[in-house]
Amino acid sequence: MPLNFNLIKTAVIAFVGLTVLFWLWPIRSVPTGSRGVVTVGGAIRGIESEGFMFVAPWQTLSIFNIRAEAADVENAEGSTSDTQPVRVSLTVRYSIKPDKVAEVFEKYSHDGNLQSYVQTATQEVFKAITSRYSAPDLIGKRSAVSADITEALRKKLDVYGAQVINVDMRNFSFSPDYMAAISAKVTQEQLRLGAENKLKTVESEQKQKVAVAEAEATALKAQADGEAYQILKLATAQADALKVQNAALAQNKDVLELRRIEVEKAKADKWNGQLPTSVYASAPIPFFNVPSGAGK
Repeated sequence: MPLNFNLIKTAVIAFVGLTVLFWLWPIRSVPTGSRGVVTVGGAIRGIESEGFMFVAPWQTLSIFNIRAEAADVENAEGSTSDTQPVRVSLTVRYSIKPDKVAEVFEKYSHDGNLQSYVQTATQEVFKAITSRYSAPDLIGKRSAVSADITEALRKKLDVYGAQVINVDMRNFSFSPDYMAAISAKVTQEQLRLGAENKLKTVESEQKQKVAVAEAEATALKAQADGEAYQILKLATAQADALKVQNAALAQNKDVLELRRIEVEKAKADKWNGQLPTSVYASAPIPFFNVPSGAGK
């Protein structure tokens, strides 16, 4: 029995010792993307970076997140400069500035979660920015609106020690009547553009037809000019030939007689030897001299 009692006593002492040792163990760790806030009695005594650290039993270590966080703002409401009510949903990504951890821990959050502050600031900024734009500009200048909201929100959240990474907007929505008016306007604009495109097509086709007609007319004119030029050259050549012949005849009368003889010879070559059945006295009959005594 004494042996068993000693064993039990030893085991209890060892267990208590291990418990006290674990409770008093001074080594702690700060995860990546976090900061360790060391407090004593609620007062901040230091900000530790990632890694291992020694923490005394009378100190408290709080893990403070400085990684990027996302805050969703659903159906934020505003009013445009032309008094059109508008809603939008946004997602704001932000993180706590590392040099502002102590201030944020002391004033706003012990773990780096500022979603409620970000959501409230985003709604206020959205109202202020949308009041500068008309309803059509909110749609047509969305990138400018997003840039203005991001810039204004950065200034707003800087007060809370947070930095804005980016802001995503998910669809502007207006009143049903205004959305119907926008849809009708878009339809009319599409019809107008369609009519303009059709008119441009017709005008282009007409221009093509005119160009083809002008080309054909130019070709015909060129062809006519060429034929006229050929006729003119031929007539000129013929006139020049006549001039040469007339000059030759004027210089030598025998040429004309020679031509007459050539014509008469050609006629004689073609004669078949038959005499005409009718003879008129108005013209001489060639080769019709009958020798005397032929009828005897």
